[in-house]
Amino acid sequence: MGIFGRKESTPETTVAPAAGAELAALTGEYTIDPAHTTIGFVARHAMVTNVKGSFQEFTGALHLDGGDPAKSTATLDVRMDSIDTGNVDRDGHLKSSDFFKTDEFPAMTFRSTQAEALGGDDYRITGDLSILGVTKPITIGLEFNGAAKDPFGNERVGFEGKAEILRSEWGLTWNAALETGGVLVSDKIKLVFDISAIKNA
Repeated sequence: MGIFGRKESTPETTVAPAAGAELAALTGEYTIDPAHTTIGFVARHAMVTNVKGSFQEFTGALHLDGGDPAKSTATLDVRMDSIDTGNVDRDGHLKSSDFFKTDEFPAMTFRSTQAEALGGDDYRITGDLSILGVTKPITIGLEFNGAAKDPFGNERVGFEGKAEILRSEWGLTWNAALETGGVLVSDKIKLVFDISAIKNA
């Protein structure tokens, strides 16, 4: 998860380094800012190209412990019918009973269970991802992008994250065979996170 677009210091924006006492000073409760956050995914289509999409409506929170990153936590709740791949027909198919069944399962959730500092700006967070009523663990690699005070006085932190899952493990098994071999939609899905979070007052 990242402070979206690393910014140089300006009279209005102060960037803090990611290490030592400065990182410890970031300890606190944060709310994910949906206006400056991307929760996205990438799927292979027809074995030849990638389709990218994202979710437009979600809420989330972080507890950061700069002194002991292992005590940090994260939660995320995503409204599944807010999916957007840039194609209305495809989005409708993804919301249908072939895929996310959004009428029956309106939300996807993530609840962290473990956080690890790997050195430098690199972290790893493990947690439970729930889709279609199925809950399984995933591990997300994170890069801390920095901390800043924005022009409105908000204290922000940013992270970028990546993970890979097999959608079939959550019951997302719909597919179509291609005449040339292979299938229409890959089982492997790449998840991408670009997170900006604001420290709670």
